[in-house]
Amino acid sequence: MAMSEDTESANKPANPRGLPLQSGFAVEPADNRTGYRAFKAGSFGFRRDGYFAHITWPNGRHQLAVDVFLRALMRDVAWGFFYGTVNFDTVFGTTNYYGEVEMFAGATNESFIRSGTAFIERFKADELMRIFKEMIGDWTNQGYDPFAAPMETGAPWGTKNGDNDDAVGRKRVTAKRMVGLPGDTPLRSDASGYPVNRMFADVPQDEPDVYAEPGFEHEVSAYNLFAYLSRSDVTWNPSVCSVVKESLFCPTSEEFILPVEHGNDRPEWFVQLTDEIIWTTKDRDTGAFRAQVVCKAGDVCVMPADVRHQGFSDKRSMLLVWENGSPKIPELIRSGKAPNVPVTF
Repeated sequence: MAMSEDTESANKPANPRGLPLQSGFAVEPADNRTGYRAFKAGSFGFRRDGYFAHITWPNGRHQLAVDVFLRALMRDVAWGFFYGTVNFDTVFGTTNYYGEVEMFAGATNESFIRSGTAFIERFKADELMRIFKEMIGDWTNQGYDPFAAPMETGAPWGTKNGDNDDAVGRKRVTAKRMVGLPGDTPLRSDASGYPVNRMFADVPQDEPDVYAEPGFEHEVSAYNLFAYLSRSDVTWNPSVCSVVKESLFCPTSEEFILPVEHGNDRPEWFVQLTDEIIWTTKDRDTGAFRAQVVCKAGDVCVMPADVRHQGFSDKRSMLLVWENGSPKIPELIRSGKAPNVPVTF
């Protein structure tokens, strides 16, 4: 999901640990055996083989199945490091400070924290983003789309085999006011390359009729959100479809597993539009299990700012993510001037 321009420019990066900014980015030549390049960012090293992504840092190493890593990396790249923390798994991830980013190993893992072995480095966001984009481009093979559901894409395994720049470089929907308005993000159609998804074949495609008072023809608009989402070619990618000041409506289609555990820096509202998502929630900072939440069509819930969450959706579903994009919220929560939850019962 896109950060609003106000969020990026107005948020002065917080640095609670006083970490120095790291430099030292490198891209190594392609490996003679696998064909993939290796990458370096500060003290972190990244390489992949046929099955795994390998991450190293001065006092440790870690590996993830390469499909898990690529799906998570794709979201971190496409979302501009998103709000708060993007946990690729229980060990590795990034935390966004809007202009600067912390990359960590074990910093949100209770065992690493207790043993004092967590490792964190801080980077300029644009510099780390450049190396992440090069990595996702080099490690994604022909036919594999890290944004697609598993049944809609090829396999990521094996040695280097072409690329899929169209998939990893696709532009996110970031409406300025609302999808469908003149000069804004257009509606989706067969003609524009967005067919109805196989799981949404029963979704009506008719559009609303709008009868505006004379003189207001360009001020009143509406569109069929269900039809729009039925034509989404990606999963777990909330995109800005309407904007009212700092209030962002970010609907998305969900199938299989949210590729990251998202630790937010503000409360995040979910409105389940269709079908069902099961959410696992954990403590944001330690990873300790908190609760499991089952959301069926029509349910509304909010993820507090002190949890991380991951969703599971067997049938492709539609979800409305409602974000408050105010740049002031993270520091208000960190300082205790704003609560972690919007409502206390």
